[in-house]
Amino acid sequence: MAGLWKSYQVLMTKYPWSVQIVTAGSLVGVGDVISQQLIERRGLNNHNVTRTAKMMSIGFCFVGPVIGSWYKVLDRLVVGGTKSAAMKKMLADQLCFAPCFLGAFLSISGALNGLTLEENVTKLKRDYTDALISNYYLWPPVQIANFYFIPLHHRLAVVQIVAVAWNSYLTWKVNKM
Repeated sequence: MAGLWKSYQVLMTKYPWSVQIVTAGSLVGVGDVISQQLIERRGLNNHNVTRTAKMMSIGFCFVGPVIGSWYKVLDRLVVGGTKSAAMKKMLADQLCFAPCFLGAFLSISGALNGLTLEENVTKLKRDYTDALISNYYLWPPVQIANFYFIPLHHRLAVVQIVAVAWNSYLTWKVNKM
């Protein structure tokens, strides 16, 4: 395990952007597998591989690049590693970024699931508030710790590790019809 972590750190140093995107896509996929197997109890024979691939594509093409870019912007907007700076970053993250990101994630998921515009809007109205409230239970303490203790190039990885549980919830939520 230590060797795996060391390899990850070497790759993260050489190719931070690519590693962040691959990590995000992979862990969104893991979240979907957990959702299908543990929450929905589909079993291996009824596992929807296409759904997992769609969720991974959202991770690769949307989650990884958007969150990775956001952390870079946030680090430029709020400079420093103090507790006050960590609190400001968390507030900006949770009050400005999270609501927009979550709405976009739910909308993209609906579109990839073949929902019409009206169906997607209806689903968004039904699920958005519940997902945002759930977000606020989990992410503020994680983000304060992340912004205070974790170097910029490892923040997305920390978030994605915690996000395995969050992604399991989100993939269940966006795929519940």
